[in-house]
Amino acid sequence: MTTFDERSRIVTWDDPVESRKAARGLGGIEVLRAIEGGDLPPPPVARLIGLEIDQVSEGLVTFAFEPSEFHYNPLGTVHGGILTTVLDSAMGCAVHSKLRAGTSYTTLELKVNFLRPVRVTTGRVRGEGKMVHQGGRVATAEAHLVDEHGELYAHATSTCLLSTKSDESAGAA
Repeated sequence: MTTFDERSRIVTWDDPVESRKAARGLGGIEVLRAIEGGDLPPPPVARLIGLEIDQVSEGLVTFAFEPSEFHYNPLGTVHGGILTTVLDSAMGCAVHSKLRAGTSYTTLELKVNFLRPVRVTTGRVRGEGKMVHQGGRVATAEAHLVDEHGELYAHATSTCLLSTKSDESAGAA
């Protein structure tokens, strides 16, 4: 039987329910800036992946992460689900950055094109999300995953469903 060098990793995070309560009454851009500034903790998924806010402005949000072995699939590249999560986060937060307090969103549809593999040797990569359109119930966004030299690794589009507290109490998704 072959033996392998086992590695381990410890992940810590803050209570997401408490973070959500602390963010009540804030607009999307305020929530994102509070996370960026350390006044609110990042969501657990960001800690799990190692995702950090790189830039926040209205309609434009960039996340960055350093590829690590624990992101790898059996082929020795960063798993497409990790890259999709980075792109989905950037697009969703670009939409979130334009929403007023009491309005939320959820990803309704997501399309990703992978152009080249991401590895540890790729170095730090950024998911640059930009809102394309905001309507009353739906918003669209796009994102690019690039390395430090601007080389494109993947790109994506997303449709987000917008809802308000009154929609949720009326039973809307």
